[in-house]
Amino acid sequence: MDYKDYYRIMGVERDATQDEIKRAYRKLARKYHPDVSNADDAETRFKELGEAYEVLKDPEKRAAYDQLGSQWKDGQDFRPPPDWDAGFEFSGGGYTQGDAGAYSDFFEDLFGRATGHQGAAGGRHAFHMQGEDHHAKVLIDIEDSYQGASRSISLRTPEVTADGHVTTHDRTLNVRIPKGIRPGQQIRLAGQGSPGMGQGKAGDLYLEVEFRDHPLYHVDGADVYLDLPVAPWEAALGASINAPTPAGKVGLKIPAGSNQGSKLRLKGRGLPGKTPGDLYVVVQVTLPPADSETARSLYRQMQSELDFNPRRTMEVS
Repeated sequence: MDYKDYYRIMGVERDATQDEIKRAYRKLARKYHPDVSNADDAETRFKELGEAYEVLKDPEKRAAYDQLGSQWKDGQDFRPPPDWDAGFEFSGGGYTQGDAGAYSDFFEDLFGRATGHQGAAGGRHAFHMQGEDHHAKVLIDIEDSYQGASRSISLRTPEVTADGHVTTHDRTLNVRIPKGIRPGQQIRLAGQGSPGMGQGKAGDLYLEVEFRDHPLYHVDGADVYLDLPVAPWEAALGASINAPTPAGKVGLKIPAGSNQGSKLRLKGRGLPGKTPGDLYVVVQVTLPPADSETARSLYRQMQSELDFNPRRTMEVS
């Protein structure tokens, strides 16, 4: 995916104020509007300007974009890191320049998902209005879902300074993580969104949960998978071993004759819930290294005494 430099498209410096960005957009939009411009690329330029302005005019999108852009190097394909927007607090907004077809894949991949929420506006009466809801993605450990937990979570909230520049400030919240929460589900913190007007209630903050990458487990829906290394003799002869799970160690029997990739299902030991998921242990047969004369001797003995050809069914020598 190509990285789009929205500042270059707008013809402004990266430290431009919000007013400078607005003025630049108005000037260039008049210049490249397809109804008045004779330039061959007027329509393309006008579309690019709209996309760039959609991001840079919004302090929240702009702050997230600035962080993302700091990881890009000229001449390289751009690949945003997973969960790049985690920890950013958005107040919603959604699209304001037309439908999704008006944007490039770059915009869609980033901001189409990250800021497509629209907060509840509440009702108006005598200048009383409910505050806007906020949204943020947060990362938790898979163990937190198994046990439930209380965690201190820091969020970055973009804001515009008195001189028109965009900056961020951090706020920290104590959050109770319910047992059994799954990726994509939300935690609602009442009253932690934007303040209301007049006597209107404050909006809420919705935290969308994702799991941090784990060295042992990966999650698919409510099911959890563990790649478990076993020795060749354990796979061939069977064995009783202790296997790790997010809830603690469990005794596990490896059936004799297990092959690479064989799955052992532990029913109900996946993510907790009214209908809990399952835990699948995937056998990974791991060969001992031939790093000593004793080990090499044992491998030579197996080579000479075992009638074994792993390519027999392929009809090749």
